[in-house]
Amino acid sequence: MESFAVELTQGAARDLEEIYGYLAENRRSEDAAALLDSFLERVETLEYFPMRGVVPRELEALGLTEFRQILLPPYRLIYRVTGQVVHVLLVADGRRDMQSLLQRRLLGG
Repeated sequence: MESFAVELTQGAARDLEEIYGYLAENRRSEDAAALLDSFLERVETLEYFPMRGVVPRELEALGLTEFRQILLPPYRLIYRVTGQVVHVLLVADGRRDMQSLLQRRLLGG
């Protein structure tokens, strides 16, 4: 089975750090660590199954189908496959205004 390299962008790494910090400060550090482990497990699955995610509906509405997402409710991990590399671009709480977040972070708008 062919494997893909999985890379977190600086933005996605920063997103994870912020989520972890928030949970560690406002809940328990064990909750933050468990969520981070779950994120990393999901990201690792992309090494062998990069197309497993679905196209985010906000981007599909714009005709952009090269981005995909996997869910860890309420969080969404947005990524893009380029050649043999999976680029994790964004990790965000899906309850946020995703349309403007996606435009700003992924489309430079």
